Amino acid sequence: MSCRLRLLASRGALQRRRWFCSAAPISRSLQQSYRVLELPGEGRSSPAQVKEAYLRLAKIYHPDSGAATADPALFARVEEAYRAVLAHQSRVRGPGSGEEDEGGDGKSRGAALQHRQYLSYEGVGSGTPSQRERQYRQVRVDRASEQVLDYRQREHERAAAGDGALMERDVRQRSRKIKITQAVERLVEDLIQESMARGDFRNLSGAGKPLDKFHHNPYADPMTHNLNRILIDNGYQPPWVVTQRDIREGLAQLRRRLLEGRARLGDPMSPDEQRQWEALCGSVQEDLRKLNRTVDGYNLIAPMLKMQMVHFSLAREVERAERGAEQRRAEQRRERQEDRQRRMEEKKRALAANKTRTGKRGLVSWVQSLLGH
Repeated sequence: MSCRLRLLASRGALQRRRWFCSAAPISRSLQQSYRVLELPGEGRSSPAQVKEAYLRLAKIYHPDSGAATADPALFARVEEAYRAVLAHQSRVRGPGSGEEDEGGDGKSRGAALQHRQYLSYEGVGSGTPSQRERQYRQVRVDRASEQVLDYRQREHERAAAGDGALMERDVRQRSRKIKITQAVERLVEDLIQESMARGDFRNLSGAGKPLDKFHHNPYADPMTHNLNRILIDNGYQPPWVVTQRDIREGLAQLRRRLLEGRARLGDPMSPDEQRQWEALCGSVQEDLRKLNRTVDGYNLIAPMLKMQMVHFSLAREVERAERGAEQRRAEQRRERQEDRQRRMEEKKRALAANKTRTGKRGLVSWVQSLLGH
């Protein structure tokens, strides 16, 4: 009996010491944690009351509760407050107090909290932990994409600012070149005026007559024409211009040979004429091979892609020559027919004139004979 009384006395002393420690002043952040759990702020709540308050708020604010009041942010605050209160109560009881859980299950209050996985993904997503993890990864990917887009936008803006500076520098350089060009033009104009004042241009041929330099092409730019003329007069021609001219002249010569050779032959051709035509096509084919090699060299030095040429085909050139020969024969037939019609009309006019003269002479002789009688 005495042992039991002593045990009761020690338990009462322990309870009074616990209430005294818990009644000690607590920090403002801890008071805020008690208010989040909707508990008295003096820290006099028992662990069972704290757990009950946590479970009640978890049912309200848990992301997977399905309630209209579900809020991941508020649930995170409740979780943090629950941790802080448990830590405070464990410090108050002391590590070696040996006090059992009031629920009788014997588990420590510092055990792992329920639903810790919902705080590891910043409160993102819903469902099982694996589903929340996939959703959180997608959120991170979207966030990274947005950051990349923002970075690229900033880089474009910085590049645009740099382009503005480059454009300004180009404008300054261009204006400087224009000023230099205008100064040179003024100097040249002054020298020309001085020479005119001295009479250096008085003995030139064609003085007082208008210039007729552009009669061949009145739409050409005079400055460009003069520059090209100066280059040509001094013997300068770009290689691609010379090659292009040689190709055109060679092609025109080959086409003229084919056209004249086909026009001399009959339609249809006799066996002898057919052999002559085949021999002519063979020689032209060899010349076309050389011309196509020249075209390959020209395509390598042409300044623009649209100025390049394709190979010339013997079949196309033969067909072109046959069409040209047919047109020439048709023109010759038409000319001969017109010539015959013209001669027939001239003959008719001559016959009509002879008849008129003969009638006039007969009338005159009749009048003379009548007057003689």
